[in-house]
Amino acid sequence: MNNIIIRDALIEDAPQILEIYSYYVENTAITFEYDVPTLSEFQNRIRKTTERYPYFVIEQDGIIQGYAYAGPFVGRTAYDWSCELTIYLNHAAKKCGLGRKLYEALEDRLKEMGILNLYACIAFPMAEDEYLDKNSADFHSHLGFKKVGEFHKCGYKFGRWYHMIWMEKVIGRHQDAQPPVKFPKFPK
Repeated sequence: MNNIIIRDALIEDAPQILEIYSYYVENTAITFEYDVPTLSEFQNRIRKTTERYPYFVIEQDGIIQGYAYAGPFVGRTAYDWSCELTIYLNHAAKKCGLGRKLYEALEDRLKEMGILNLYACIAFPMAEDEYLDKNSADFHSHLGFKKVGEFHKCGYKFGRWYHMIWMEKVIGRHQDAQPPVKFPKFPK
């Protein structure tokens, strides 16, 4: 794996990022989204995320091979120290260490911000099939996440019901007088 770069995503990256995501929408139950978002909608998702949270891409030899970002957990102020993570890799680039590098970079940035708790919402099969396996849960386990919740038959895609699990990783120290999270400041 030569020439690997992890950097902040740009709006101009949206076509390549959307191409990666499209595969998962059309061919897997990893995302419960049925329709591939338009490029404009996807660009707006990136804009909205980057107002407060990091959004990274990983390039190998100048080609984006994956992306990961953080987002609000629940969306109330008391949850500021917690966030939900999302990661997608080019489906041909799995199991080669890119996901770990990307998540570690994201975790480092979140620690700098003062985030303490990381959460992952993961589609989980009752029995593995051609649309969904347990690789995402296993990936998160290898990175120190622990399963903290399971919802049964809550996602329906490709004519099948799937479970969803929540996994959690604590990356900071919880204090009685917790300093605020250092969200980026944007000009109004």
